[in-house]
Amino acid sequence: MTNPTFNSDPAVKQILLVMNEKQNFIIEDLDDRHLVIKADEEYCVRQDLEIEVNSCHVEYQRLLTTVQLEKSTYSLD
Repeated sequence: MTNPTFNSDPAVKQILLVMNEKQNFIIEDLDDRHLVIKADEEYCVRQDLEIEVNSCHVEYQRLLTTVQLEKSTYSLD
């Protein structure tokens, strides 16, 4: 079984690097967009990454809504 290579944007790679601190699945950091991970960890890493990215997206949307609400409460008077 060969070890899979993740090709991702730099932001996703940073998430993977943080996740690796807990799970230790990265075999090699190739460049700013590629990581080699343990083959037997691929499924779990993909699942955990999806959860993390969705969580970040939800938090980002919440922050945007908060900023928009705060922005609408200001008056030029």
